[in-house]
Amino acid sequence: MAELIDVSHTVEAGLITYPGLPPPIICDYLSREASRSHYAPGTEFHIGKIELVANTGTYVDSPFHRYEGGKDLSELSLSKLANLEGMIFRAPHSAGRTIDASIFHGLSISGKAVLIHTGWSKHWKTDNYFKGHSYLTEDAAVYLRNAGATLVGIDSLNIDDTDDGRRPVHSILLGAEIPIAEHLTNLDSLPDEGFRFFAIPVKVKAMGTFPVRAFGIVDD
Repeated sequence: MAELIDVSHTVEAGLITYPGLPPPIICDYLSREASRSHYAPGTEFHIGKIELVANTGTYVDSPFHRYEGGKDLSELSLSKLANLEGMIFRAPHSAGRTIDASIFHGLSISGKAVLIHTGWSKHWKTDNYFKGHSYLTEDAAVYLRNAGATLVGIDSLNIDDTDDGRRPVHSILLGAEIPIAEHLTNLDSLPDEGFRFFAIPVKVKAMGTFPVRAFGIVDD
């Protein structure tokens, strides 16, 4: 049987995903106790309420995140997000922060989900997560676009250097309608090749980013 491997973080009340962005508020809209008056004795339900910014937990960016006229979440084709042939590229942080195009040379990535494993997710929910993360260079983004990647993901704070206000990787990939998955985790549990990748956000109009339950399927 196929093995399903979760590569997304848990969203919980108070979670800080990115410096300066508020954490989610998770609470009752209708508590179990309050619901009892609506139903037969012994029957109760819970309806939850959540308030969160789109960039919370593990999420996918659509072109609309960067470009006003770009496709939003509701317009992204499932073929860009689901049942993609996946590849993992190992770029440990000990090798340096920058990940350039050379890591992808010599391998066919056309039509694939390209996931970069830096190991940075080990710092999740600590202050260390917010400083010194690994990121792709501009030439890496150009290479991935030209080589035909379908989706690109990374397990660190940002796929770009956050000191570069141009955000070239976001600009290049989203400009080519290549979705970006950020804040992945557990990529060390996936093989380098031979798995299918899924990262599907809610189908929301006029929204560029939303949390996902990202996972890989590995056949035995």
